[in-house]
Amino acid sequence: MKVSIKAAAEALGVREETLRRWEQAGKITSERTVGGHRRYDLASLRAVAEPRASKASPDRVTLGYARVSSQDQLPDLHRQMGLLEVYCATKGWTVEIIADRGSGLNYRKRGLRELIKRICEGDVERLVLTHQDRLLRFGAELVFALCEHFGTEVVIINEAGEGSFEEDLVQDVLEIITVFSARLYGSRSHTNKQVMQRLQEVADEISRQDPP
Repeated sequence: MKVSIKAAAEALGVREETLRRWEQAGKITSERTVGGHRRYDLASLRAVAEPRASKASPDRVTLGYARVSSQDQLPDLHRQMGLLEVYCATKGWTVEIIADRGSGLNYRKRGLRELIKRICEGDVERLVLTHQDRLLRFGAELVFALCEHFGTEVVIINEAGEGSFEEDLVQDVLEIITVFSARLYGSRSHTNKQVMQRLQEVADEISRQDPP
């Protein structure tokens, strides 16, 4: 039976990006329609996916990951955690939630490091997120590639959170400005001092703006 990439991903419980990577690696093949759309043979795909599914173990856990950028966004953090708990309960999954505070550009957050460590130890059956940006602003695909390698299913609820994206983005911009300003600090260059002053003005302007 030939199906679309969306139907194939749903049937196997993987992401569409995973099927594309398998095809690029030569693990699977697809046919193209006249319009250029992929069509996959489900029987062939299951032959590839079954060994991956056999890695499942009763001892492996479901992890939910929630993140906000700053202390004043704690209500949104609690909202994310509640949504993860309710969603997993409806699926019959017992979930353990890792909560993080820090910029989406920060790759060294304690919770994120714990999450990656447990995925690499083969301890995680599935990772549940309210939205991809809760994991990382950029580079989430690297974590998803680790999940694929260690047989961890990724589930994204696609609940963006009202205003959280914009507020988080402001925090990320402020962090970039702060880091850049620190590197210029102490320089005797008149140009650098002008740049640092302008960056500080931008940071102050962003901070004064009302959240969307």
